[in-house]
Amino acid sequence: MTDQFDETAATTPFYKDPLTRRWLASSAILAVGLIAGGYLLGNGLLRAHEAERSVTVRGLAERDVTADLATWTLSYSATAPDLGTAQASVDRDTKSIYAFFKELGFPADAIQPSAVNVSQYSNNGVPSSTVRQRMTLRSTDIKRAQSAVKRQFELVRRGVVLEEGSGMAYTFTRLNDIKPEMVAAATKDARAAAEQFAKDSGTSVGTIKNATQGYFSVDARDGDSGGGWGASDTPFKKVRVVTTVDFYLR
Repeated sequence: MTDQFDETAATTPFYKDPLTRRWLASSAILAVGLIAGGYLLGNGLLRAHEAERSVTVRGLAERDVTADLATWTLSYSATAPDLGTAQASVDRDTKSIYAFFKELGFPADAIQPSAVNVSQYSNNGVPSSTVRQRMTLRSTDIKRAQSAVKRQFELVRRGVVLEEGSGMAYTFTRLNDIKPEMVAAATKDARAAAEQFAKDSGTSVGTIKNATQGYFSVDARDGDSGGGWGASDTPFKKVRVVTTVDFYLR
């Protein structure tokens, strides 16, 4: 049996062969797809990396305010061999206190009893009774309250001896009214810090990625003595808030 030799196939260049041409076309398409996919993947990773570029800064906002509520606690007591005498002494002090605040122009309901305590005991067989009374003045008239505190020694001259625990507290209660403006101011301050950072690093500031509002604090202004959260012996307060903001960088 004699083998047949296809002279045409032998002399045809391989790249003109139909099967070879289809293979080359498929390979070319695959290569282009791989190149395009690699580019898109790389570009996507670059964009994702750029999207994650951010800076975290803090913004501060402060505002001076004046307290709008004055609360004055007055504690006093009397001790006597019998309960009736001790109670009578406390009652006289209470009348003196009411008269004192009435003379200063406070309404009758501004001062109210807030606590009373009675203790009876025997000392070497001698009975003794102590009555402790606490009165509280609440007023939104801050100037009048300040005037009353300045004249508190008039109570001493009337025989009322104030005990430890007595004192005036001034409180700022309208914090919710100024919160939105202060948060906006703190955020603006944070953006200014972010823009300075971006300028130094050759970038620009984008939108907010994340933000956290700090706690509002109300303290005495200018280093005056005082407690936390607005209660102190001065009506002049400083409200403060710090926000933490993450800004995207472009």
